[in-house]
Amino acid sequence: MGAKEKILEETKSKGVRFVSLEFVDILGNAKACEITVNQLERTLDEGLWFDGSSVYGFVRIHESDMFLKPDLNTFAVLPWTDDRVARILCDVYIDEKTPFDGDPRYALKRMLKKAGEKGFDYRVGPELEFFLFRDGNSDDIKPLDDASYFDVAPKDPAVDAKRDVVSCLERMGMVVEMSHHEVAGGQHEIDFKYGNALTIADSVLTYKTTVKTIGKKHGLYASFMPKPVFGINGSGMHVHQSLWKGDENAFYDGNDPYWLSDVAKGFIAGQLFHARALSGVVAPTVNSYKRLVPGYEAPAYICWGRINRSALIRIPAARKKEGIRAELRCPDPSANPYLAFAVMLGAGLDGIEKKMKLPAPVEEDVYQFNDSKLKQLYINKLPASLEEAVGEMERSEIIKESLGTHIFEHLIMAQKADWDEYRTAVTEWERKRYFPVL
Repeated sequence: MGAKEKILEETKSKGVRFVSLEFVDILGNAKACEITVNQLERTLDEGLWFDGSSVYGFVRIHESDMFLKPDLNTFAVLPWTDDRVARILCDVYIDEKTPFDGDPRYALKRMLKKAGEKGFDYRVGPELEFFLFRDGNSDDIKPLDDASYFDVAPKDPAVDAKRDVVSCLERMGMVVEMSHHEVAGGQHEIDFKYGNALTIADSVLTYKTTVKTIGKKHGLYASFMPKPVFGINGSGMHVHQSLWKGDENAFYDGNDPYWLSDVAKGFIAGQLFHARALSGVVAPTVNSYKRLVPGYEAPAYICWGRINRSALIRIPAARKKEGIRAELRCPDPSANPYLAFAVMLGAGLDGIEKKMKLPAPVEEDVYQFNDSKLKQLYINKLPASLEEAVGEMERSEIIKESLGTHIFEHLIMAQKADWDEYRTAVTEWERKRYFPVL
């Protein structure tokens, strides 16, 4: 039985009535149109035309007709709808045969093809943290609890909600490895198994939608905002990465003290070299840079190490060669996963192609270094603001090549508009600081 036949059989056996055709815009927002199950077979065969003129970063009003092509491998019934609704992720085309350059999924596919031509399969395992609040009122944000790392019920009151999330993810085909309370009050993490970057980017969308939906059913508001609360840790999306050749981990070399191959060293060196330009894609919001400051378990300095959680790239401990990987710690959950993985891969491949030299590891707490020691060790800093990050990204040919010109230009345009609005806004901090005395 082929993929199409399996989908039609499952929708019939489970009584599915509606199918959501999902895609993602440049900013990483999930979009969808819905069809009835009666239209499903025709849509699977022929695709579906839609108006792309109102989706940010897609097309202009006079060229608005666009085409959705369902990826049959992404079909899943949504458990929280009592199996009445299913979902299929789609690629965006400008006609039945031509992929759209502004589709983030296509940008990642293009980079994965480039890696494939060099014999590599790019595998990732992101760790997305999130906060739970009693409601979504931004005027009075208070985390759900004051629990800490790995705390259990009743101190962690969201245990049942997380179990429901895990059950839904597993019913949708994801392999969940662990869920737990994170360091900050109200902060949580659910980890799923690593895999090919495209499959995992799809899983990130599924994960975020599921967490928000199940949270709401429990009377909670789930937020993937990088730094929703001042004075406590923000939420990251640490990404574990490796390149594979068939069944062999190309990052492994048993003769190296760190078990890192030349491929791994070049890949890490490339990401370190392009780290400042990468930031605008993997940490794409104004709020992202409230998280990337010393003291809150988020990286601010460009270096690498094995046990050093203050480093930008960490080499986690591994018992066997399959586990050798590099963990990039600056991405956050506001990133579009397709674009984030595309530029991370582009930077790593550039390091391999140019045989970039990996600097010495740093195993001390970089947060304690003064400017003199940072300079002595040639340790640069990540951008301190979205404005600075966009400036770095704008000058990077690797980022432009990895995203494609269309996405590159529209993403920068959107981020500059965000920064300009933020720059001119009068904040609560300013009112409290200056209004009583000026």
